[in-house]
Amino acid sequence: MKLTLEKFALAMTAALFSATALIAADKPGAFEAQFITNTRQLIFEGKRSGEGYFSPDGNALIFQSEREPENPFYQIYFLDLESGDSHRVSPGTGKTTCAFFKPGADEVLFASTHLDPEAKAKQKAELDFRASGKQRRYAWDYDEHMDIFTARRDGSNLQRLTTTPGYDAEGDYSPDGKLIVFCSLRDAYPTNKLSAEDLKRLETDPAWFGEIYVMNADGSNPRRLTHSPGYDGGPFFTPDGQRIVWRRFDDKGVNADVYTMKLDGSDVRRITDFGAMSWAPYFHPSGEYLIFTANKLGFANFELFLTDANGTKEPVRITFTDGFDGLPVFSPDGNKLCWTSGRTADGKSQLFLGNWNHTAALAALKAAPARVQGGASIASSSGRESAHSSTSQPDQSLLTSAATPEISQADLRAQVAYLASEKLEGRATGSEGAKLAADFIADQFKTAGLQPAPGNSGFFHPFEFNAGVRVVTNANTLTVSGENLAAVFGVQKDFRPLSFTANAEAEGDVVFVGYGLSVPGKLGEGYDSYDGVNVSNKIALVLRYVPEEVDAKRRAELNRYAGLRYKAMLARDHGAKAVLFVTGPNSPNPGELAGLNFDSSLAGSGIVAASISSNVIAALFAGSGKDLKALQSRLDKEDPHAESGFTLAKTKVKITTAVEHLKKTDRNVVAMIPPGDTSKPAEYILVGAHYDHLGHGESGGAMQRAGEEHAIHYGADDNASGTAAILELAAALARERAAKPENFSRGLIFALWSGEEIGLIGSSHFAEHPPVAMSNIAAYVNFDMVGRLRDNKLSLQGVGSSSAWRKLIEKRNVAAGFNVALQEDPYLPTDTTPFYSKRVPVLNFFTGSHEDYHRPTDKPDTLNYDGLERITKFARALLADLAKGPERPDYLTVARTDSGGGSRENLRAYLGTIPDYATEVPGVKLSGVRGGAPAEKAGLKGGDIIVEFGGKKIANIYDYTYAMDAVKIGQPVKVTVLRDGQRVTLTVTPEARK
Repeated sequence: MKLTLEKFALAMTAALFSATALIAADKPGAFEAQFITNTRQLIFEGKRSGEGYFSPDGNALIFQSEREPENPFYQIYFLDLESGDSHRVSPGTGKTTCAFFKPGADEVLFASTHLDPEAKAKQKAELDFRASGKQRRYAWDYDEHMDIFTARRDGSNLQRLTTTPGYDAEGDYSPDGKLIVFCSLRDAYPTNKLSAEDLKRLETDPAWFGEIYVMNADGSNPRRLTHSPGYDGGPFFTPDGQRIVWRRFDDKGVNADVYTMKLDGSDVRRITDFGAMSWAPYFHPSGEYLIFTANKLGFANFELFLTDANGTKEPVRITFTDGFDGLPVFSPDGNKLCWTSGRTADGKSQLFLGNWNHTAALAALKAAPARVQGGASIASSSGRESAHSSTSQPDQSLLTSAATPEISQADLRAQVAYLASEKLEGRATGSEGAKLAADFIADQFKTAGLQPAPGNSGFFHPFEFNAGVRVVTNANTLTVSGENLAAVFGVQKDFRPLSFTANAEAEGDVVFVGYGLSVPGKLGEGYDSYDGVNVSNKIALVLRYVPEEVDAKRRAELNRYAGLRYKAMLARDHGAKAVLFVTGPNSPNPGELAGLNFDSSLAGSGIVAASISSNVIAALFAGSGKDLKALQSRLDKEDPHAESGFTLAKTKVKITTAVEHLKKTDRNVVAMIPPGDTSKPAEYILVGAHYDHLGHGESGGAMQRAGEEHAIHYGADDNASGTAAILELAAALARERAAKPENFSRGLIFALWSGEEIGLIGSSHFAEHPPVAMSNIAAYVNFDMVGRLRDNKLSLQGVGSSSAWRKLIEKRNVAAGFNVALQEDPYLPTDTTPFYSKRVPVLNFFTGSHEDYHRPTDKPDTLNYDGLERITKFARALLADLAKGPERPDYLTVARTDSGGGSRENLRAYLGTIPDYATEVPGVKLSGVRGGAPAEKAGLKGGDIIVEFGGKKIANIYDYTYAMDAVKIGQPVKVTVLRDGQRVTLTVTPEARK
């Protein structure tokens, strides 16, 4: 038998749906993805939005949203699905609901209470109520002042269609635009005709009086179609215009089902018998089935369901995501579904959009069982994903407003291929590879026609950074002397100074202090190697690591305090002249010297510090009568009687250490597109990404695995992807600026940073030494790891830094079509941090981490170039808006947000200070403090230099971090800062890090 392709597809999909028993039910996303793919949040602006309906041509949406500052109620908005532009249609006063486009005309209808004399008073009362912190249980307000109006799409020519007392709303047009069907409570008015029972019912349950009416499009000739007790509402015409579909509640107002009838109210047919609150029915344009909302799976758990046009089948569940899902509508071509959902980050309802699989819907209904009385079952569907995967792209026709020929996959691929090539060897800060990358970037800027930043003759902005440490061999000595001993030891063979050592000499007795730990906590939790031990003016001998035989939980607790810097600081604070570290006989690699431990933010510890070998240990213990292995073995078991804190008899040490901190320079690459309007002071949008990476993994940030040591870390996603995006954006916007300078009231500064991987060095230098005043930078947009778009999910971080971001993102994402995840917190581990601290609103583009992060496997062939192209085009449109917009984005101070995840045992004290890693001073300089954090409450400010904390001297960031570990949550701590050269002492109360 020969099958058509369509029939074959239906047959195969139906077979999948019949295999329900074979499919695991623990993957709700897969269930939902059979019907809806490329699901994305469409509306972001406002507190909440909902009930959106497509225009007849599918190019626009009319919806309701709470976004007016002085009005807490819904108003009606028009959204252009091609440009992303939106505007209010309704008057702005009172309450509105249920808008709909008129076919063949530039008109919409909606219901509104703006003529209510008390409308503004009710708005104020609601605002006052919400300001009190109280919450209402959700209930629809059948306001007697609600009437139906029409207006043009721009809100002009407002016309009132209903004038009868009582609620008139929930209207929509017939397909030919000649009729309006709506719900009305008009038969409850005037109320003096009601019985006492009905009057009471009107006060407690006004919906009971709701009935379906139809009238002419000009409001004339209204006629009632339903007469059953209980609410009848939410009507729509079927696609052929021959019937009306609506929801009917029982007389108790608990359950509702879907019905259809002819236009004169005859031939009433019950479509569902679901035993639940089934409402908001909407037909697919094919007329073969309808979709509706029901709480079949729990009173407050509303999901979307599907049933056939005649209600012969049990409903098929469509959505499987936590949160409210309701009010679904199909696009006129039947290929998209728009619905209202609470699957947002804050749980507030917004409009979502997805691609609809019509074939899968037909197959699911074909496989569904026949409808039974009482709503006993839900037709299951296969958990297998449809042929349209969740990573499928949106309708390309929606990308026309963002698409330009200047931005292409070919260019992006070529740029990433060069930046992440073997020739550049991982682009480590200060390396030859980084120099080649910078030269390449500068050439790209020059070719695109960009200019150097103001006051600069070229594109390079050099900065100095700490590039390592070198042992000054001839200046390091170690001698152990005793009764019959005078042993001289060799540097790098028997001992090695540590990178943070003081360049000094120390001589004295040696005191063994075990593991040299000091951990706060009660008996059994804390640990104090210095309890009762005097190391003042002596040399401390300390074991590396933590006790070897403790369990994993205890090891995790102690490891937080086991860093060599921390142990050196403790020895210093207890008065020691020097500290010697030994890898004990029971530890991994016994007797091995510790590494030099270089990092980019080098700072001295204020004490002579060195690692010593087994040869030196043998000399130290020669006359003591003690054995280090036996001592360590008892300490490893946390034996309370283990011996430590004793002076090694008849032994003295003389040690001199000297290291040289190496300085290097590297370059940011900075270029400019000047403003088109030179009649006013210049403002700029700063656009940036870091181009450096990890070289061969020398940095401590590398995540390499066994076998990957010393391999090139190509850094394709991190961050050749962001660099390529910047280069394409710069070229595209430079061309646009040349063609239309009037669209650039602000200029753009494009910056490619180095030094990000070793501490935001390049961007921090720019923030401290900007080519234009920071007050003239209106916003900073950053791109860090944007090459791995998966499941169409794009994270936009830092949106809490300005109230402007949501509206801009919403507008441009309408066409771009990403499943956008918005993250409020602007305190990010990327180059946004130095700028937010300077009161610049920030936004970061990010497609998420992955298993190749900071590994040699982050190569060009792992990127999603189609996704990178779409992201770049989306960003171009957003940057064009920022450059053109009359108002600069406002700056908002953001309190920290819960980080989520992590066990309580690993949480530390939280102050909310933001260290300035680019400035080397004795102490810790702050670039800012987080809004609402303990530091801000205590009066700490950006520019303060912390020099003491909790009675401890703070010489560097490490001292500060370790001092914070020792404080108690909720217990006030004295902190001394240098502010404008003066010592200022403040009191800060640490909070638990969430």
